[in-house]
Amino acid sequence: MSIKSSQLLVKEAQKIIQTLSPSEVKDLFEKKEISLIDVRDIRELWKEGTIENSKHIPRGMLEFWLDPESSYYKANKIGEIKKMVLFCALGWRSALATKSLVEMGFNNVAHVDGGFDALKKSGFKIVPKEKK
Repeated sequence: MSIKSSQLLVKEAQKIIQTLSPSEVKDLFEKKEISLIDVRDIRELWKEGTIENSKHIPRGMLEFWLDPESSYYKANKIGEIKKMVLFCALGWRSALATKSLVEMGFNNVAHVDGGFDALKKSGFKIVPKEKK
């Protein structure tokens, strides 16, 4: 059996989605023009923290929380979303997640090249994520 590799899926996604550099994201975030969405697993946030004032939507729930017709829809979790900029650890999951949202019909979505690691290096404030 031959399958399409995850890396190929990411490369295909990157051809049709908007990718922003960490410096572009920092500029837009400081101007309050975007909502940063952390799609990493909650255990990653507990271990490493997250970007201050970002929203957490785990990758596995993204499409469901953003679909008004889903029983999992979380309008109150999302609040007022401007342009959504997704990030994960390195930019692979967020690329696939962004592609999925584009396919759902969202046109106000992009992802961060290099993910959380790149954002940390760009001077974003990291805050701890407490276990509830």
